[in-house]
Amino acid sequence: MAISCLFFTQAKSQEKQEDKINAATQVLKDFGNMKENIPEELLKVTQGIIIVPKLINAGFVIAGKRGKGLAMVKLEDGSWSNPVFVTITGGSVGFQAGIQAVDLVLIFKHKETLENIGKGSFTLGGDISVTAGPVGRNSTASTDYKLEAEVYSYSRSKGLFAGISLSGSAIDIDSKANAAFYGNEDDAKTLFSNSDEDTAASVTQMKSELENLYK
Repeated sequence: MAISCLFFTQAKSQEKQEDKINAATQVLKDFGNMKENIPEELLKVTQGIIIVPKLINAGFVIAGKRGKGLAMVKLEDGSWSNPVFVTITGGSVGFQAGIQAVDLVLIFKHKETLENIGKGSFTLGGDISVTAGPVGRNSTASTDYKLEAEVYSYSRSKGLFAGISLSGSAIDIDSKANAAFYGNEDDAKTLFSNSDEDTAASVTQMKSELENLYK
């Protein structure tokens, strides 16, 4: 009985992570179908990405952010790594009220930024520079042509697409989610490098949608 219960718990936990992957895949699909999108110039130099479906942004005067998502890096052969589960938390102060759920995508210039977090964390705007990303797939006029920031952030809410400020938000590895999905406690760099370790249909589909976003 105990073994059966343990197997059921593990299966449910893995299913939960599968749901996150499917939700992230839908975010990529929705971003790709929008008229206003991430500029091609930025996509050409991108080596990493984080997708957070339904990031919760809530509060009254003092607002907080909380979400769970997936990180992926571009490998040497141009393909994308398997996903690593992450969390994002943060707060800001301003005249705002209510609760809002937004789909979030973070574009990274260098994959080492994501690889080096291991089992730890980093702060956007503190440990690494972050800016609200320019929009317009075929537009270069509004693009930061020097691309000086390490991370560019984008959000989608109620059909609207725009850059979003995330300075002060912390990105952490979700070790429990990674262990549940992969069955081990490897750090982020190891999981990124094991691109052939998992062939789940959900992962394959997400990689396909990511490739479409970059075309």
